[in-house]
Amino acid sequence: MSRSAHPAGPRHGDVLPEGHYSAPPADLNALDPKVWSCTVARDAEGVATVGGIDVKSLAAEFGTPAYVLDEDDFRARARAWRDAFGTEADVFYAGKAFLSKAIVRWLHEEGLNLDVCSSGELTVALAAGMPPQRIALHGNNKTADELEHAVKTGVGRIVVDSYEEIERLAAITARQGVRQQVLIRITVGVEAHTHEFIATAHEDQKFGLSLGNGSAAEAVRRVLGHEGLELRGIHSHIGSQIFDTAGFEVAARRVVGLLAEIRDEHGVELPEIDLGGGLGIAYTSEDDPREPAEIAAALADIVRRECAAANLDTPRLSVEPGRAIVGPTAFTLYEVGTVKPLEGLRTYVSVDGGMSDNIRTALYDAEYSVALVSRRSDAEPMLVRVVGKHCESGDIVVRDAFLPADLAPGDLIAVPATGAYCRSMASNYNHALKPPVLAVKDGAARVIVRRETEEDLLRLDIG
Repeated sequence: MSRSAHPAGPRHGDVLPEGHYSAPPADLNALDPKVWSCTVARDAEGVATVGGIDVKSLAAEFGTPAYVLDEDDFRARARAWRDAFGTEADVFYAGKAFLSKAIVRWLHEEGLNLDVCSSGELTVALAAGMPPQRIALHGNNKTADELEHAVKTGVGRIVVDSYEEIERLAAITARQGVRQQVLIRITVGVEAHTHEFIATAHEDQKFGLSLGNGSAAEAVRRVLGHEGLELRGIHSHIGSQIFDTAGFEVAARRVVGLLAEIRDEHGVELPEIDLGGGLGIAYTSEDDPREPAEIAAALADIVRRECAAANLDTPRLSVEPGRAIVGPTAFTLYEVGTVKPLEGLRTYVSVDGGMSDNIRTALYDAEYSVALVSRRSDAEPMLVRVVGKHCESGDIVVRDAFLPADLAPGDLIAVPATGAYCRSMASNYNHALKPPVLAVKDGAARVIVRRETEEDLLRLDIG
């Protein structure tokens, strides 16, 4: 079917169905720098380029779907966080957002630390050369094997999350004859303004030890009672995709209150406080994230002010950006397979990926932007829903957006800000093959995580 032959779905100016969209942009060819990585642009023909290479060349060489990661952008964001907090604080990249050996090497070279939340993530970090003392291990149910692995390899800190874990870790350190630095993760009762599944500091959830019911104070007593555990500080994480520091202010006040109680009860001033991560990024033009320097200044001021009020020395601050570094650095490149207008509703655009490479829309009702990137178009905007190829009605990549009305099979479209949690949470649903991760820089592209093959699927299935 030619680009002009599709029957019309809803266009700008029609009465549109309810949805998550705002008005269409004035120029569908514009690529908002707020949601795209720093080297993304369009060439003279309107083809999008990243790192000096055009997306049509990437698709021809590596296929689609593919995650395309801008190395210069990643490094710049890592440096911005490191420089914003300076030498008086520690920046731990949250590896759960996306982790690979190349990412670990970049972090090491840019001077960041790393937090991991499984033995698998720890193995990747160590294989890529991250010094173990610059690694922190998280998790609400670390197994004995994971703790053994972490202690044996000399992980710098372990963030303990339960009474059982304290005893489990104490037994391991006693067997190995070492002393392990730990932080205690607490829940401070702050309700972050985010999705229920990514808000992590209210009482009714699985993470941490409650400040309100005394569990956190009891955990402190238990850690201090074990010779093999060195209590370094308190950890708090209030949620994800947060755009202001108001929640952090309340959390810091309550954490510092616990530090004062520990001083008064045990005569110990703990030297560290970790306020976690969770700062948001722009997935759409409506999102307005804060810059690292602004965040750093606000958090440092909050901690200093609260400690001064409690007559405590200011502890060393740690933060854990993950999404805020890697999220904006990548986009997912798809090929359009079908274009299906539904009279009076919207046009369904099916791509060669879907919920297997980006589960966030189905899981969190996440919102994304999307653009036609293989050519320029002067066609009017049409309301679309970008969907995948899986046997699932909820297989939605972008719930509501506008694309040119002449969109056709074979066109390339891209969804920006997919660097965080998309590859990390990718699946083999319908035995789909996980896409590759391509790193682009200075006009060249290389595979840092290869595309899965059907041989990979059969290798795991031993029959």
